Amino acid sequence: MLAVTPADKLRRFLEASAWMQSLTPEQAERVQRDTLARSFDTGAMVCARGAPSAHWIGVVEGMLKVETVTAGGKSASFIGVPSGAWVGEGSVIKGELRPYDIVAIRDSIVAYMPRATFLWLMQENHHFSRWLIDQLNARLGHFIAMVQSLRLNDTNAQVAYCLASLFNQDLYPGSRSQLAISQEEIGRLSGVSRQIANRALHEMQDKGIVRIGYGSIEVLDLPALQAIAAGNNE
Repeated sequence: MLAVTPADKLRRFLEASAWMQSLTPEQAERVQRDTLARSFDTGAMVCARGAPSAHWIGVVEGMLKVETVTAGGKSASFIGVPSGAWVGEGSVIKGELRPYDIVAIRDSIVAYMPRATFLWLMQENHHFSRWLIDQLNARLGHFIAMVQSLRLNDTNAQVAYCLASLFNQDLYPGSRSQLAISQEEIGRLSGVSRQIANRALHEMQDKGIVRIGYGSIEVLDLPALQAIAAGNNE
């Protein structure tokens, strides 16, 4: 049996992207030709803060996080990006320097679509442009909900929101029930300590909402998780 190569995985990833279905054969061929894949080990830098936004980033396999680190060494993680998702379209559209780092949480294969190809698609295919508008709107809604959770809800809800947000089908259509993410990373993405994240996750496990594994968390009851994320801890 032949092994599946990164090039094969990239092709399948692109073919599975929702916006790909609206492209003409010629447009799809250019996307396949121009987009490249690279493999990264856990902890590797995928894109550095301050670098040109020369590519749109897709997660073929694995998981990434978006974070920033201050000059004093303090770090803040904003979102996790699971396989099947794209990230960084805002910076690519504006042509600005990356305002954040993108780091591999797990061994990952990452797609790089050149900015020129991305902008060409925006101009040539209105279905792709419409999809991008929906994507940006979904991302804005996600960040508004995240700020609301951080300001109004308790730490259990913050941890639940971090997990539940990874199942946003508009942003992360490829999410599976079992996530390859550590409790420490959940804490960082939730803005709480590892100990607080651990306590919240074990409480949810006791309720049959999640199952904690080594370096992974399986969501067993997504509606219940979403209810806690919304501040309903009953």
